[in-house]
Amino acid sequence: MALEELRDNFADIDKDTRSYLENTGEYYKLQVFKIVMRSITSFAKMMLVGSVALLSLFMLSFAAAYGIGLWLENTFLGFMFVGLFYIIIGIICYLYRHRLDGSLLKKFSEYYFD
Repeated sequence: MALEELRDNFADIDKDTRSYLENTGEYYKLQVFKIVMRSITSFAKMMLVGSVALLSLFMLSFAAAYGIGLWLENTFLGFMFVGLFYIIIGIICYLYRHRLDGSLLKKFSEYYFD
């Protein structure tokens, strides 16, 4: 009688362990899916907003360069000034690139460890 109860308990433990392992695997699959989808949607949003912003910046830069050129009565100098402005902005971004790495790491670690 006691041996039969012990065997039933072991069978229940085996069943519960298998169920736990299956559910844990499914949970981790769901977590990975959640992280991947958040990353993909964030990337898609970033690409959409970035492309519209880049197009707007291009048009505004062209207008500013042409306007400065008319003001200086030399269109070439207007485009040169705008180009130099973007070179300076590029150098500043290059010098502070490590701060961008830190903020991106914090943002994506929130997604991963949520």
